Amino acid sequence: MKKRHQVLLVLSILSVITFLDRIAISTAGERITKDLGLSAVEWGWILGIFTLSYGIFEIPTGLLGDRNGAKKTLIRVVLWWSAFTVLTGFANSFWLLLIVRFLFGMGEAGAYPNTSIALSKWFPANERGQAQAIIWTASRLGAGLTPLLVIPIQQHFGWQMSFYVLGIMGVLWVIFWKYWYQENPEEATNITEKEKQEILTQRQISSHDTQLPLRKLLNNKNLWILMAMYYCYASGAYFFQGWLPKYLQQGRGITEEQLKYVTSAPFILAALGCFSGGIISDFLVKKYGKTWGRRIAPMIGLGVSGIFVIISALTVNNTLAIILLSIGMMFMDITAPVSWAVAMDIGGNRSGSVSGAMNTAGLAGAYISTVSFGYLATNYGYHFPVLLLGIIVIIGAFLWLKIDAEDVLG
Repeated sequence: MKKRHQVLLVLSILSVITFLDRIAISTAGERITKDLGLSAVEWGWILGIFTLSYGIFEIPTGLLGDRNGAKKTLIRVVLWWSAFTVLTGFANSFWLLLIVRFLFGMGEAGAYPNTSIALSKWFPANERGQAQAIIWTASRLGAGLTPLLVIPIQQHFGWQMSFYVLGIMGVLWVIFWKYWYQENPEEATNITEKEKQEILTQRQISSHDTQLPLRKLLNNKNLWILMAMYYCYASGAYFFQGWLPKYLQQGRGITEEQLKYVTSAPFILAALGCFSGGIISDFLVKKYGKTWGRRIAPMIGLGVSGIFVIISALTVNNTLAIILLSIGMMFMDITAPVSWAVAMDIGGNRSGSVSGAMNTAGLAGAYISTVSFGYLATNYGYHFPVLLLGIIVIIGAFLWLKIDAEDVLG
């Protein structure tokens, strides 16, 4: 196995852990709300506070990674969020859980910007979509595994135990990363000269200063459109990551035992969407160039996804609704690896900053949609906010028409 593929494998394992830690709380949602006596509105705030802190600290941790490198930054942030994963199990009130989840989000904010930094250094430019596809496929597999892993632990040992186990997994990953990873191919000792030159001559990292002036960020129209698109995408994606279990139980009467399997299905299909999105995008880039090569797949994906989500909200048949939601998430997640590849394309050696800005916008959408879902579900029923999210996702599809992956920040 080539050295860069080993790096990708280790980062993919981190992506699995990231989503295991992230999705565990929504999988345990019914037990936690009953145990702590939380309302739907309060649960919306618990889910939303993670996205708020995640969004606030995306750009700072991206900048930190651009300056200090992915190795040091990932060690810090993974240890941080693993500690607060464990502490989630100790929370015994609404306010304590709210604080712990805010601090947990601070750590997880560093995961994907710094993963992008590592990939930008270790992969040729024409393999970025494929590399991001593997990372995001791993994240969805992690999310899909969460109910299968977490629910049995919760049934036998209580919901708290699942967070203790997941926190330890993160610490073990850090120990391996610290002693195995080298920041740049030039520093690696177990890499062939051929692969090293292949990476260094084709990765297309500019030699400009890694500091990204705020003025340049604010004045770049292309980046703002990318951020707006990701706002729409993340609004839909975080419904699956946060509210889906609660929606199926409260809105559609699905039992906990059924939940173990039906909530895995969307993420398993989403893994297929992530994988195919990056592969198709890289293929289209070679055929049509970066501008349209990066646009076509996610534009179609978000459009189809929005339609399926809307139809799922309108149907009364639970089986059909779950199938539609699963297929909808599969098409929606075609966008994930392509978006991060575009952030690498236009960011160059500022990939951490640009991807952090993009994800901050996405998390703003995730925060607003996650918190408002509780209010809308309480006042208008659980199906109405799902319908609105489908419309928002379709808007994101049209925004891809204005995103140019060749417009590099200079």
